[in-house]
Amino acid sequence: MNRTITEHLCGSWKTLLSSILLLATVSALADAPLASATDTGKAVYRFYCYQCHGYSGDAKTLASTYLSPKPRDFTAHTAASLPRERMLLAVRDGRPDTAMVGFSSVINDEQISAVVDYIRSSLLGNANASEKYHSPENGWTNHEKYNRAFPFIDGTIALDAPWEELAPTQRAGRELYLSACISCHDQPNTASGELVWETRAVSFPRKHFSHRSPPLDAISGASPYARHDVPTIPGAMTALEKRGLDLYQINCAFCHAPDGTGQNWIGSFLEPRPRDFTASDFALIDAPVALREIIKSGIPDSSMPAWRHVLNDDDIDAIIAYMKRAFRTN
Repeated sequence: MNRTITEHLCGSWKTLLSSILLLATVSALADAPLASATDTGKAVYRFYCYQCHGYSGDAKTLASTYLSPKPRDFTAHTAASLPRERMLLAVRDGRPDTAMVGFSSVINDEQISAVVDYIRSSLLGNANASEKYHSPENGWTNHEKYNRAFPFIDGTIALDAPWEELAPTQRAGRELYLSACISCHDQPNTASGELVWETRAVSFPRKHFSHRSPPLDAISGASPYARHDVPTIPGAMTALEKRGLDLYQINCAFCHAPDGTGQNWIGSFLEPRPRDFTASDFALIDAPVALREIIKSGIPDSSMPAWRHVLNDDDIDAIIAYMKRAFRTN
């Protein structure tokens, strides 16, 4: 490429997407009065389920491109192939060895029934479902203003096309894509077939970009969070600590923040809050055996998933070595 692509992905996005549903532990929805069971089911779905299954239920989401097995495509099933009791059980208790977690701890039986019935009545087998993420109801009041970037999202124009061969509007579109769309649409078409991103956990929306309406300056500018997205990099690290730094930033920083405080954009929405590794009362930093087991197995009823299928023991030990070096406060 003639111009280096410096925009980077959220490094932990690819490995933490299986736990992104756990944002749903924010329980504000649970007490919100709604007009009907259908409204309840739709609201529950849009709050807890769309991240992986998509607004239209077709599972064409960023999450589905990284998860294995893929999230359920409801439009490809019928009521006969996906019985109601089976769906209720999946929502209530989750599905082992998949990214589908149980939601019985955050929504009640009535809401579970409502969301299952909404899926069955509105999405199941409905290949023509037209629920879109980029809609006015979701804050995208003028999504067409991003139309210059669309060719780089749908693959019409390769992202690594030579800069001098792009028309002025196409150059502007690529800049827009890299500044506003890349966070979610991160798998562009490339002429070379290879695209290596610089990985760094970025947990807040870019400045002047907000999908909320009206924009909230404190959010779109992300000023309260920016300082926590600067990685802590001690001097004179050992090879093990350097490896741990890379692994931490790729796998852990999305929730715990690159500086280990958990006071980043995503961390502020999780409940219970991610552990602040820099806190003086974080005693586990001096108990590597116990900390290793927590990383491997996760913490029930929290947003901390099990990492044993992603990180091996050597990876985890490297992360712990880096954490002790970077975050120990005494």
